[in-house]
Amino acid sequence: QVQMVESGGGLVQAGGSLRLSCAASGRTFSNYVVGWFRQAPGKEREFQAAISWSGVSTYYADSVKGRFTISREDAQKTVYLQMHSLTPEDTAVYYCAAKGSWDNLASSQQYRYWGQGTQVTVSS
Repeated sequence: QVQMVESGGGLVQAGGSLRLSCAASGRTFSNYVVGWFRQAPGKEREFQAAISWSGVSTYYADSVKGRFTISREDAQKTVYLQMHSLTPEDTAVYYCAAKGSWDNLASSQQYRYWGQGTQVTVSS
């Protein structure tokens, strides 16, 4: 079992930055791939980024390449999403999730464990 809790969301002006954190509990956290998703009102949940068990491999949605960076610290059981150059279109609830294999990374249905989400609001 893995429990995940997101934090770090808030209100930021366009062009600003935020760093989201995903704190996990569970002894086997280091065995899981972790992904970040977001969901805006009236829209489907959208993949943002994923990171492998070791942290060596990462994968990003085209829309966030060069702006978002995913990283993990297994000793602290935490995964981060550093976000730069935010725009109002980035406004959404951001979720972290965990899955066991490095495939189908963009499919939310493949992720087994989810956090409750953290709200990010970008003002113009």
